[in-house]
Amino acid sequence: MSEQTAVLVLEDGRTFTGRAFGARGSTVGEIVFNTGMTGYQETLTDPSYHRQIVVMTAPHVGNTGVNEEDPESTRIWVAGFVVRDPAIRPSNWRSTRTLDDALAGEGVVGISDLDTRALTRHLRERGVMRAGIFSGEALLDAAGRRKVEQDLLDEVTAAPVMAGADLAREVTVAEPYVVEPKRGPASGTDAVATVVAIDLGIKSMTPQRLAERGVRTHVLPATATTQDVLALAPDGVFFSNGPGDPAAAVHEVELLRDVLDRRIPFFGICYGNQLLGRALGYGTYKLQYGHRGVNQPVLDRRTGKVEITAHNHGFAVDAPTDGESVAPHDEGRYGRVVVSHVALNDQVVEGLECLDLPAFSVQYHPEAAAGPHDADYLFDRFVDLMTTGSVPDRAVGDTAEGSASTGDATKETTDAPSH
Repeated sequence: MSEQTAVLVLEDGRTFTGRAFGARGSTVGEIVFNTGMTGYQETLTDPSYHRQIVVMTAPHVGNTGVNEEDPESTRIWVAGFVVRDPAIRPSNWRSTRTLDDALAGEGVVGISDLDTRALTRHLRERGVMRAGIFSGEALLDAAGRRKVEQDLLDEVTAAPVMAGADLAREVTVAEPYVVEPKRGPASGTDAVATVVAIDLGIKSMTPQRLAERGVRTHVLPATATTQDVLALAPDGVFFSNGPGDPAAAVHEVELLRDVLDRRIPFFGICYGNQLLGRALGYGTYKLQYGHRGVNQPVLDRRTGKVEITAHNHGFAVDAPTDGESVAPHDEGRYGRVVVSHVALNDQVVEGLECLDLPAFSVQYHPEAAAGPHDADYLFDRFVDLMTTGSVPDRAVGDTAEGSASTGDATKETTDAPSH
């Protein structure tokens, strides 16, 4: 056995052999695939990928190396990294080191030189599952012999599953911090609005997008209380992206209901969209293989426009898509809700708008790091909501292009009512 050998073992017993990439050793987690052709550095440093092994479907990865400007957090969060053909040397003027060196430096175990197309097709057919990457001494038993596949599979099946996982507190900021506005009458001091952002795994570009619009953002940890939020007298509250099962986020949902009860303007993305759904009383469910990449088509039912968007999620909201519904929580105290956006690939709910409260959310990443910028307008909509105090215009209801069903997405519905 070559010291460069690495083995990927899936929960269902299928194995792939390749070359060690990044750190040597072992890692386990939920294996998912990302369809983006660019933006691997943002993917690696996105806290939403905590406890996940990421497969890049683009065949050649690492061309531009790693730089100091593009990380979305202070560390690499992926549990493991799978690529087909890693670049031998980077070619970009901003590069400071290779992708291989960056992974090894942070102890991230990876594997390369395997058929990622066959692997992705397998995951599309069987669904996401647990997996493990093993290389170096992790492939050997105590006597120095190569471990049998069953031993490696036992390590994989001993790993925790993602359903039921409450992970926001494992990735959230330890202490609050402030991102000052970048424009305005006196940039850095005067702000058009003050936002409290709850860090559930926030990407650094998100408060920067608000700062570009003159907003001061106080980023608070996931453990923040209603009193912590109100003490900052925010004009709006934002819930970020993040990892884990929204059904396990009991504290965060209760905090959000306090925000809705006080009619504080609210905007949520990704995990924040799922938590708004649960706060309103809708269910959430685990997708068969999720949406991850920077090329996902989404219909904005308000305008009929199709946006190409950046995604990273494995759970979705189970809400009716055929017009208005009354939020089920507490006999409808939050009023009417519409599904504002839907995914065109599988009709998954991609956005919610409250018609009787100043609150809305989307399932994708409008900060677009990395990714297209079609959804930039959502930050403008949030600023308008805070500064004018008006509820956003009603989304399109039962139009030919706006109506959709929940489609054939495989579900594992959680405890909230299904609709």
